[in-house]
Amino acid sequence: MKKYLDTFLQSYSDYWSYFSKEVLFQNNWDNYFWGLIIVSLAVWGLEVIFPWRKNQKIFREDFWMDIFYMFFNFFFLNLIVFIALTNTAALFFDDVLSIVGLKLTHFQLFDVDALPFGVGLLIFFIISDFVQWNTHRLLHRIPFLWNFHKVHHSTKEMAFAAQMRYHWVEPIMYKSLLYIPIAIIGGFDLGYVAIIHFTALTVGHLNHANIGWDYGIFKYILNNPRMHIWHHAKELPDRVKYGVNFGLTLSIWDYLFGTSHVPHDGRDIELGFEGDENFPTNFVGQITYPLSEKDE
Repeated sequence: MKKYLDTFLQSYSDYWSYFSKEVLFQNNWDNYFWGLIIVSLAVWGLEVIFPWRKNQKIFREDFWMDIFYMFFNFFFLNLIVFIALTNTAALFFDDVLSIVGLKLTHFQLFDVDALPFGVGLLIFFIISDFVQWNTHRLLHRIPFLWNFHKVHHSTKEMAFAAQMRYHWVEPIMYKSLLYIPIAIIGGFDLGYVAIIHFTALTVGHLNHANIGWDYGIFKYILNNPRMHIWHHAKELPDRVKYGVNFGLTLSIWDYLFGTSHVPHDGRDIELGFEGDENFPTNFVGQITYPLSEKDE
């Protein structure tokens, strides 16, 4: 038990040291702190220049709360979930396997780092996105998880920062389910993580932005604002009552598996979910909501 605690605490120390270097520009090009700010300002600028819903205010409803969510989830939550829990969980998983004389490397199918850069990056990206697409479906399909995911769907006006409004339980689900397949791939370069991270961040910001783009023929590959707004629609046909358009970066999974739904551009559809008029409108209320709500 002590080694788990030591790993957890060491992760805190390592992360704070890393984060301070991010803020002071002491890290390399993969600077997550300033990268988030640059991408956010760029997409926000596109919203201002090319607004889809022209009557939507630049400082829309819940703008500042979503900005708070963005930094809380991206950095403070990173400290607890992405770093400390991930390191501890990895150690625990390795220990469990060692009981039966196995190591995680025994399950490694191939080493993507040994492949040409573009090939390894593509494999890593496709597997990551597919696993996250399935995880997103589970957040909608399982009532217990849906109560946490309601935080993200509580937004009533779509804009870039709405991407970052989510409950802290969500990244636990995403990272837990992603851990094993990524470990099976093995050997991926940290540069892959940074590239995919900034790609997903940019596409995610655009998907939630007040921009009416669909990328033309590429809409069947990349998720886009006109597709993703239907994911947030308050009313959907009964045949898709558990949700549609679950893609994070790629839309192709929804087209392949029959979960796509874009009946029209959806610019002015009502967003939210059934009963959202009773959903808390403040941060503390939203974070504690699942603890007091029964599964539906």
